[in-house]
Parts: sequence; structure tokens; C-alpha cells
Amino acid sequence: MNIIVITTLVITVIGIVVGAGLVFTGKKFHVEVDERETAVREVLPGNNCGACGFAGCDALAAAIAKGEAPVNACPVGGAPVAEKIGAIMGADAEAVERNIAFVKCKGDCSVTKRQGNYVGVMDCRSVALNGLSINACDFGCLGLGSCAAVCPEDAIQMKDGVAVVNRWKCVGCGLCAKACPKGLIELVPEHNRVAVQCSNRDRGPQVKQVCSAGCIGCAICVRQCQFEAITVENNLAHVNYANCTQCGACVEKCPVKVITPPVAAAQSV
Repeated sequence: MNIIVITTLVITVIGIVVGAGLVFTGKKFHVEVDERETAVREVLPGNNCGACGFAGCDALAAAIAKGEAPVNACPVGGAPVAEKIGAIMGADAEAVERNIAFVKCKGDCSVTKRQGNYVGVMDCRSVALNGLSINACDFGCLGLGSCAAVCPEDAIQMKDGVAVVNRWKCVGCGLCAKACPKGLIELVPEHNRVAVQCSNRDRGPQVKQVCSAGCIGCAICVRQCQFEAITVENNLAHVNYANCTQCGACVEKCPVKVITPPVAAAQSV
């Protein structure tokens, strides 16, 4: 009987000592959390994509609360999230336009050809690192889906050998752009109606040999644009989105129809 009592007392004392130690340790090492940081974190979308330049939403919330990042730093949340965070921080949020991913390649199976049957790791980066050329166009989409694999929103699918973005699902995180070894994906303003869906920098005759939908560098689009929003560099047309007024003249006059409204290109799949 005495053994049971003594054991109970010992366990009780140990529990009290451990509990007191935990309380003391908790108070000594307690880190004050800014209530604004918690409020900002609740507003952020939680994608943890890193598109803001920070290691996830927790890190961004902490930076915003400390004044180390602007209230509109989240490209995924856009203007609605920026406004809510601005209200929390007592700061005005500048308008932030949502971006969507745009694949600068129109080379599906109907306009270009494969040079052979690829058998290997189904990853674009592996093919690029090994210097393999599986398509007639060396600049085109490899079609093995590295971009789709990293998309947290399942917004990219491979269709007829080329990546296609679902604009309704895309949150503009930019992970697909980082994953593409060919650099074929860029983020464009959601409202934009003009983008060049090609990345081939060869001369026109060479482009025609490998893809019937490639940019031939003819510069007709440049001559059509009254706002100096299009230039041709290295035989490839480029759009300056800041200057573009969405008039659509270049889209209409492009002889190979490679200047495509992103809304049409980033179709639902």
C-alpha cells in the first residue's frame, strides 16, 4: 500500500515540476505574433506557390505585417486580396491586374511533325538536358507535360502535343513558366487580347519547313500597329503589353495567324 502511495506522489510531483517547467519555458521563449500578420495570412489564398518572391504565404504575411512587402504583393489574389490586406494594414492598395499563363507555341500535331517516337522519361526538362530534338521545330513545345506536372491548380493539359492553359483555373503563379526548359510560357495581363503564339527565331523559309503556324518575321504586324507596340527581333514578333491598345489590327493582318488573343489560346480544356 505504501508503495502505491509513494509512486503516486512521485508521479504527481514529477508532473507538477514538468508542467511548471513548460510554463516557464513557454513564457521565456514566447514570440509575440502581430495580429495583423495573422489577419493577412487568413486573407491570402494559400497556394504557397512562391510567385510573390517569398517562401509561401506565411512568409509573405510576415513580410507585409513588417512593412517589408507591399499589400499587393500576391499576384494570385489580385486586386480583391490586395484591397482586403490594404484595409488590414491601413494602406491603399494599387490596382493589381491578374495575370494568366500564355504558351508561346501553336505547334500542335496539325501544323508540325515529330521527328521520331520518343521513348524515355516523360519530362521536358530531361529531354532538353540531354539535347534531344523530338520535334521538327527545335523551338516548339516538347509536349511531355513538365508544366502541367507543377501546376497546383491543374490548369494545364497537353492537347495534340502542345500545352494548353485553362484560363479559368490559372492563378498566374508562374510555376509553369519556371518549369518549361524552352521558355515558352509567359505571364500576360488577363485583359490582353494580343500575344505572339510562337518562339521560333529562324528565318521565315526555315520556319515554314517545320511549322505552318510559326511566325515568319515578315513585320506586317509592325507596320499595322500605330502605337509601336510590336517589334520584330531575331525574326520573331514581340508585343509590348504596356503600349498595346488591343485594337486587333495585327491579329487581323498576320498572314500565318500566329498573333493570337490569349483568351482564345488559353481555352478551357
